[in-house]
Amino acid sequence: MKDGVNKLVIIGSGPAGLTAAVYGARADMEPLLFMGTKYGGQLMITSDVENFPGFPEPILGPELMERMKAQAERVGAKLVQDDVVRVNFKRYPFEVTTPTQTVKTLSVVIATGADPKRLNLDSEMRLMGKGVSNCAVCDGFFFRGKKVAVVGGGDTAMEEATFLTKFATSVRVIHRRDKLRASKALQKAAFSNPKISFIWDSVVEEVLGSSRVEGVKIRNIKTGKESILEVDGLFVSIGYDPNTKVFAGEVELDPMGYVVTRNGTETSVPGVFVAGDAHDYRYRQAVTAAGDGVKALMDAEKFVEEKLRG
Repeated sequence: MKDGVNKLVIIGSGPAGLTAAVYGARADMEPLLFMGTKYGGQLMITSDVENFPGFPEPILGPELMERMKAQAERVGAKLVQDDVVRVNFKRYPFEVTTPTQTVKTLSVVIATGADPKRLNLDSEMRLMGKGVSNCAVCDGFFFRGKKVAVVGGGDTAMEEATFLTKFATSVRVIHRRDKLRASKALQKAAFSNPKISFIWDSVVEEVLGSSRVEGVKIRNIKTGKESILEVDGLFVSIGYDPNTKVFAGEVELDPMGYVVTRNGTETSVPGVFVAGDAHDYRYRQAVTAAGDGVKALMDAEKFVEEKLRG
C-alpha cells in the first residue's frame, strides 16, 4: 500500500479469489482480499472432491478451501472476513466499502461466484453432498450403476441429465411444467436417450433418507397426487444466481446478472477484472475458477504496472 492506496483488492474467497491472492502476493501486489462472512464458495458445501489436480485421494471441499486459504496467508496475502457492501468504480483510485471501512485501490478482481438456486427444502440441505448435488460434472462419477433424478427443464438440466447417463442406470427428469425450456437440440438428445424419462407437471416436496438419499416425494401440481420415487441421487439443475448485485451500475452485467467480459478477464471498467463463476456460467468448475484467478491477477498486475509508470 502506498499513500493509503492498495495495489489490489480481491472480492470473494472461492478458488478464483484465493488463487488470485496467492499469485498476487507472489507478484508483490500486496493483495487485500475481502472474504465475506460466508467464505470458500460452493466447495464449502461439497463433500468429496476427486477432480482437483494434485490430490490423488479425495479431499473434502471445506478442507480444500482451508488449504487454499492457508496458502494465500502464508505467501503474504491479507485476508479480511468482511462483506463488501458498496463499490465505486466511477472514481479512481477505486473505492471498496465494507461495514467497517472504505479502502482505495488501483485494481480490483471480482471473484464473488454464484449460488445454485435451491428447492428451499430442509431435507435438500441436510442431504447436500450426501446424494443431493448441483453439479453433474463434479459428482456424476459417484453414481455409477445407480438411479438418479434431475430437477429442471432448461439447458443445464438437459445437459446434466444427458451427462449422467454415462454413469447412472436411469435418469428421471422432474419438471414443474409439461414442456421443456431447453434448446431444441438438447431436448432432442434427451428425448432420444433411452436412459432418460420425464415426470411432468411435478415438484419435489421432500428428499428422503437419513444419511444418504433414498428417494424423493413428488407432487403433481395439477392433480395434487403425491408419489415416491426411489433414487440414489438428486441433481437440482434450476439455475444459478451470480453474486453480483453490489456491482450493478458499476460494471456491465448481462441480463442474468453475470459480469460481462472483454479480452478474457477485463470488465467494462479498465482496472476491474473478474474471475470464476461471477462471469462464467458455462464451466463452473473449481479448477477453471482457479485458472481464471491466475489470468485476472496477471491482467491486474500489468494494469497496475502501467499506471505506476505513469
